[in-house]
Amino acid sequence: RRERPGREHSRRFLLKPVEVGEEYDVDIRELSRRGDGVARIKGLVTFVPNAKPGDHLKVRITRVGRRFAEAEVVTEATSE
Repeated sequence: RRERPGREHSRRFLLKPVEVGEEYDVDIRELSRRGDGVARIKGLVTFVPNAKPGDHLKVRITRVGRRFAEAEVVTEATSE
């Protein structure tokens, strides 16, 4: 497979804005096609099972892919 000129290394070493095990407070903005809640953490799309739009949750990252992350609900986030 041929790479486009100047792009052969550009995506390979990008740092992810989140890591597995980290926890974040998020707002669920929409639902995915699979029915998971969708939030953005530092711009990275994050799928949260059993969440719905309007939920404000504390989540833990369980998987980080190339273009998205998956997280599990830890608790409902407290508003301060």
